[in-house]
Amino acid sequence: MITVILVDDHTVVRAGFKMLLSIDENINIIAEAERGEQALRLYADKQPDVMVMDISMAGIGGLEAMRRIVESDKLAKILVFSVHDEQVFIDRAMSAGAKGFISKSSAASELSNAIHTVAQGRIYLENPAPLNEYYAHKTNHQWIIQQFAPREFDVFVLLAKGQTAHKIASELSLGYKTIANYSTQIKKKLNVSSVAELAHIAVLYGIVNH
Repeated sequence: MITVILVDDHTVVRAGFKMLLSIDENINIIAEAERGEQALRLYADKQPDVMVMDISMAGIGGLEAMRRIVESDKLAKILVFSVHDEQVFIDRAMSAGAKGFISKSSAASELSNAIHTVAQGRIYLENPAPLNEYYAHKTNHQWIIQQFAPREFDVFVLLAKGQTAHKIASELSLGYKTIANYSTQIKKKLNVSSVAELAHIAVLYGIVNH
């Protein structure tokens, strides 16, 4: 029996996960969380075989939660189940310590297979891109984005989606000045002067849609 904790900030999505996985008698969902902070506590408490986690959440977010879990337990097995399937998101998740990445548009059997694979200590990528092809096309902007800290990346994505600093501060539970500082340093790193230019870069690399 594989014990699983589900982490997603939408109750309906978690209910859908449970329904999808209920057909697999070898998977047992032992707990749920809606924020990264809860995931940290539950992981320490329950020690699941696999944690299935989204990366887009309020609070500390999925990437930072993953990083902290793996820091405290090098053997942690985390499967990212995300609406994003662009390479940059996959790379950031794997760099944070995830053992697998699967899109939310996948079939139920795909999710079940991914959980079994990760539980066995193997890496699971739904559509692995050839690494040499990926790195051959990596540009300076892509490389810079890869180096963003987890919260910095979250702010970058929300700015690129057109959200105001006040709205981002509220969504991420951070202060307005903190978001303003992130915005300034992100622009500086990417050598741009406006949010429109940030958005263009994000669209160009498939991080956000048009």
